[in-house]
Amino acid sequence: MQKIALITDSACDLTLDVLKENNVNLLPLRIIYSTGDYRDRVDISPKQVYENLEKEVPKTSLPSAQDIEEILNKLEEEGYTHVIAISISSGLSGSFNALRLALEDHPKLTSYVYDSKILAYPQGEIVIETAKLIKAGKTFEEIIETLPKIRERVIGYFTINTLEYLKKGGRIGRVAGTVGELLNLKPIITTDENGVYYNVAKVRGRKQSLSKMTELLKGYLEKGKCEVAVLHAGCEDEAIKYMNSLKDLPNIVSIKIAEISPALGVHGGPGLIGFSVKSVE
Repeated sequence: MQKIALITDSACDLTLDVLKENNVNLLPLRIIYSTGDYRDRVDISPKQVYENLEKEVPKTSLPSAQDIEEILNKLEEEGYTHVIAISISSGLSGSFNALRLALEDHPKLTSYVYDSKILAYPQGEIVIETAKLIKAGKTFEEIIETLPKIRERVIGYFTINTLEYLKKGGRIGRVAGTVGELLNLKPIITTDENGVYYNVAKVRGRKQSLSKMTELLKGYLEKGKCEVAVLHAGCEDEAIKYMNSLKDLPNIVSIKIAEISPALGVHGGPGLIGFSVKSVE
């Protein structure tokens, strides 16, 4: 009989309570400061990271080999026979390859690592849907076959309030960043089919960027019923206000707030706002 474990990394934006409720094993990404190395959502909260950004912009890194080994050894001891791992896009992090290589050293576990080619709460939506399939008694093989279909139903977009942190992190040239700031440009970003950042649009000003995101969301809502989450990095009040502007749109089945993992937030900076939309079958 199959006993299936589920693993994901902390880029999924799911709270520790939600992970526990769904029996999901968390691999924390690492937040690295000059003073030390912290495990995302375990040793340090996203809120703490955002509040400290003016003092220091930390580096982010994939989960440690030790954390991966500890989880896999625990699962073997607990009698799990199969493992499904859902990772942040391999185009944005080394988590996928680290998990895949570690599992090769655990032949007792029949495993599958799924590259979500996305991050943040959309990744979390895939995790939750997978957890439901495990609870429903679906087989390892059935779940693997279903994963791409779940992924097709989920997408996310976000906009940043300042280009300063993209410049600091080397993800945008200083000249381009300075010009963008002078023009008050706000990019709208998603991930493409390869799981790397893709600039959908550049608009001037915060108000226009949020309006553009609403326009994008409406395009999905026109196709049918959806579950929506408003995502934010250190700007909860503004995110709640934005959520309230959306909640009466037709075809929204549910809407909630989620705090973005520092894996994305430290590069976008405080004020990053986005949304996740999942079509309901």
